[in-house]
Amino acid sequence: MGLVGLLLGSAACGGGSEDGNGDAEAGAVSEAVEAGDPVEGGSITVGLEAETNSWMPHEGTFNQPGLNVAYAIYDPLMQRSADGEVRPYLAESLEPNEDLTEWTLTLRPDVTFHDGTPLNAEALKTIFDTYLKGTGSRLAAQLAQVTSLDVVDDLTVVYKLAETNAAFPDLLVGASGWPFSPTAAAAAGPDAGANPVGTGPFTFVSWQRDSRLVVEKNANYWQEGKPYLDEIVFRPIPDEDTRLASLQSGDIDVMQSLRQSTVIRARDLEGVNNFEHLGSNSGGLTLNTSRAPFDDIRVRQALVHAVDQEALIEVLGGSGVTPPQTQFWSPDSAWYSEKVAESYPAYDLEKAQELYDDYVNDPERSDGKPVGTPLSFMFQCPPDPSLNELSQLYQALWQALGAQVELQATEQAAWIQDMLARDYDTGCTRVGADRDPYLVFDDAFTDGPLNMTAFQSPEIDEQLEILRTTTEVDARKAAVEEIGLILNENVPNAFSGGTLTVLATKEAIRNLDGWTFPDDTEGNGANASTAMWGHVWRVE
Repeated sequence: MGLVGLLLGSAACGGGSEDGNGDAEAGAVSEAVEAGDPVEGGSITVGLEAETNSWMPHEGTFNQPGLNVAYAIYDPLMQRSADGEVRPYLAESLEPNEDLTEWTLTLRPDVTFHDGTPLNAEALKTIFDTYLKGTGSRLAAQLAQVTSLDVVDDLTVVYKLAETNAAFPDLLVGASGWPFSPTAAAAAGPDAGANPVGTGPFTFVSWQRDSRLVVEKNANYWQEGKPYLDEIVFRPIPDEDTRLASLQSGDIDVMQSLRQSTVIRARDLEGVNNFEHLGSNSGGLTLNTSRAPFDDIRVRQALVHAVDQEALIEVLGGSGVTPPQTQFWSPDSAWYSEKVAESYPAYDLEKAQELYDDYVNDPERSDGKPVGTPLSFMFQCPPDPSLNELSQLYQALWQALGAQVELQATEQAAWIQDMLARDYDTGCTRVGADRDPYLVFDDAFTDGPLNMTAFQSPEIDEQLEILRTTTEVDARKAAVEEIGLILNENVPNAFSGGTLTVLATKEAIRNLDGWTFPDDTEGNGANASTAMWGHVWRVE
């Protein structure tokens, strides 16, 4: 294992991907789908749960739907292998200096963007300086530590960091590590987000917002023999029932879902293979701590103690499939802590009522309302039927305390924007990721655009410093545990159960989870309902 793997291999994914129609319990592994020999040609249609606002890496909101499109158009400089190691993919190598403040990246030779622009060191520098670190970039905050990207030679650059960062390679797995043509971006100007040009296995053809995005085979792809498909059509289909029915009818060939009830129903479809994954991403509750009354710890604790997580899981259709969640990491993650699990606020109506009453009857309450005035706030969630039921359950649980809770169904893209702007009270979300814990917690709980709860803590900052500066596994685990304890005490987030994800496919679709690195190292499969589409083929 290389140095990058030694640093980050312990951040391995949670449950592995599954093939075929699995058993009902979480983590069950079913009989593998035999991929057979690769087949050239054909078109597939992929149904996604949401649209993305822009396809430029520094502009887009790349959750699971966006990632699926991105992995068709872009290649990540780094990717994660089956054992959790972060390894070079589009890059040829990434090596640090002794104190982990400089990371030297070497590109593969003779790679070009879809418009013919060479992928070289100067292109990376232009992308970094002009776009990734530019005004309005959503990646600027996470790249703030990188003081410069310096060109060494035609294929080599050095990322210079202001301070040690053991987790830096993981950044290049995400959008910060998806090179795009600076020539095409400059020519398109403000329309670049609707005309993406990467190095990936497929080239962009067209995009009708909220309808379909079409890509076609990159005939000049740098990985010989790939891609196998001629075309992929990505369709956002927000309604879970409609997406499932579209798969069943053959209107689409692949369906993505992160809803437990849909995952279970997909298992019963004839002629469908289900590639499932249960990792550290969890359904959750987010509370805007920058807005009264959620700026008061008593309110946050009261609302979380009033929540019956098993009831939430049942409403979401995950009973017996989805385990309860107590922290940002699943039980099979290297970062999971039993101590943190024991500290999670238990379902305790008496405790919840005591905390609620203490705040409501406080003359100095933060919302400035008269003593005894009930809490009044809005709960937002995307308009999926199972999420509507989830919202109604939250509402009922909190109204039992005396709170007045208004429900608002907000389309997912708009809800993400509200959370990014911190223009909300509370609502449902997803938390956690199978990434290095420094990146997960630094994004979520420091002063940056992805801190949607607005919660910050000097104690968390101290532990982040440990995660940033050391590669010693026990020290990093202790820091992760301490952050988990702080979060369970302050509850800016709570949980509604682990997220079982699926890419459900018609039987003709093959090798969805069988992608490999250029050196044939096994990749991490259909992790979190995403696929590396250049490795996929169909047999009819």
